[in-house]
Amino acid sequence: MSLLVVGLSHRTAPVGVLERAALTGDVPTRLLHDAAAAATVAEAALLNTCNRIELYADVDKFHAGVAELSLLLAHHSGVDLEELTSHLYVHYEDRAVHHLFSVACGLDSMVVGEGQILGQLRDALAKAQEEHTAGRGLNELFQQALRVGKRAHSETGIDKAGQSLVTFGLEQVAAGAGDIAGKRALVVGAGSMSSLAAATLIRSGVTDLMVANRTPARAERLVEILGPDVARTLDLAKVPEALADVDLVISCTGAAGVVIRAEDVAAAVASRSEAQRLRRGAPQPLALLDLAMPRDVDHTVHELPGALLVDLESLSHAHAATPGAGDVDAVTRIVADEVSAFGAAQRAARIAPTVVALRAMASDVVAAELGRLDSRLPDLDERSRAEITQTVRRVVDKLLHAPTVRVKQLAAEPGGASYADALRELFDLDPAAVHAVSGTPVGGPPQPSGGGTR
Repeated sequence: MSLLVVGLSHRTAPVGVLERAALTGDVPTRLLHDAAAAATVAEAALLNTCNRIELYADVDKFHAGVAELSLLLAHHSGVDLEELTSHLYVHYEDRAVHHLFSVACGLDSMVVGEGQILGQLRDALAKAQEEHTAGRGLNELFQQALRVGKRAHSETGIDKAGQSLVTFGLEQVAAGAGDIAGKRALVVGAGSMSSLAAATLIRSGVTDLMVANRTPARAERLVEILGPDVARTLDLAKVPEALADVDLVISCTGAAGVVIRAEDVAAAVASRSEAQRLRRGAPQPLALLDLAMPRDVDHTVHELPGALLVDLESLSHAHAATPGAGDVDAVTRIVADEVSAFGAAQRAARIAPTVVALRAMASDVVAAELGRLDSRLPDLDERSRAEITQTVRRVVDKLLHAPTVRVKQLAAEPGGASYADALRELFDLDPAAVHAVSGTPVGGPPQPSGGGTR
C-alpha cells in the first residue's frame, strides 16, 4: 500500500474556509465514492469532522493522486481549487502514517489530547467499510491507528486536561456567563457531538435540559438515555421561541445553513432582559456555544448586547489547558515507534509473496526432477525412492533457508522492497506466480518513496 493523505484542518485553514468547505448531507458519501473510483486510487477513506477534512487513499502514482484528490475536494466542497490548494497539506507513505497516528493520539487536535477523535476515526473506517471503499490496506492501517491512540491515552497523561471540544467550549462559556450548574439549557442536534454536549451539561449540574433535532426519534432516544427527569424533547420549529426560556444553547447539527438566526436571539435577549428587570435580578447573558461546521448560529450574534457566542473561530483563538511537555514527548515517541514498526511490517509483508513463489517454484523443480528419476529408474524400490526424495528436498530447503530468512530481515528496512525485486530477478520468478500469492497487479505493488509536503 502506498498511502496518500490530502486534507485541510484548523491548523492550515481559517474557520471561514473550513466553514465553506464543510461537507454535509450526502456529500461525504459521494466524495468517498468518487475518490475510490479515481484512476490512481485502489482504496479510500474520509475523515470528516468539524475542524478537519482528510482523504486517505492507496494510490499507484503520487503526483497524479495528489492532483485527483485535490480536485475532488475542491469539487465537492465548492471551494475554488486555487484557493483551496493554499490550505491543503499532503503526506505520503511513512509521513502519512505518522500523520494518522498523531491524529489518533490527539496531537493534531484543537484541544491536544482529546479522545473524541478516536470515535471519529472509528466512524470513518466504518463508513469506508460500509461503502466498500476500504480494502485490506486501509482496514489494517485504521485499526492500528486506533490501537496507537488507545495506547497513548493509557500509557501517558496526554488526556490529563480531561477536555473535549465540548468541555473546552463550556469553559469559555463559563468564563463569560458564569457557572453552568443550575442553568436551563437547550441542545440543538442529536449526533455524537450533541450527545456528548448533553451528557456534559448534566454532569456539570444542568437539571433542566431540552433537546431539539430535525429527526424527533433521535432526540427522543437521546432523552431516554439522559433520563426524562432532567431532559425532554423540543420541536425544532419551536427553538426560536424557546431561546428566551433558557440560559445556554449548544448547537451542533449537520445543517448546511444557519439554524439560529440573529433576530431570534435578539428577541430572546430582549424578553430575558425584561423578565430579569421585573425580577430585579442581575442581568445574565444568553450564552450560545456553536460547535457546528458550517456554523449553526448567525455570526452577527457576536455583536448583540446581552448575548455571548462562543464558536469554533473563537475557540481557535483561545488557549486550552494542555498536557505537560513530558506527556507530549512520550506520545511523540510512541507515534515514532509505532510508525517504524508498522512500516517494517508492511515492507516485510510485501516480500512474503515473492518468498512463497520462490519456494513453490523450488517445489515444482523437485517434483519434476523426481519424475525424471522415476522414468529413468522405473525399478527403484520404494525405500530408496523415499530416501532420495527426502534428501533432494532437504538440500533445496537448506539452500533456500538462509537467503529467504535474510531477505525477510532486509525487507523490513527502509528501501527493502528492492530485495524482493532482486530475488525475483535472480531466480527468474514468473510475475504471475507472485501475483497469484499476493493478489496485487502483475506489475507488483507501487513502491514507496516516502516523504510528505505541505
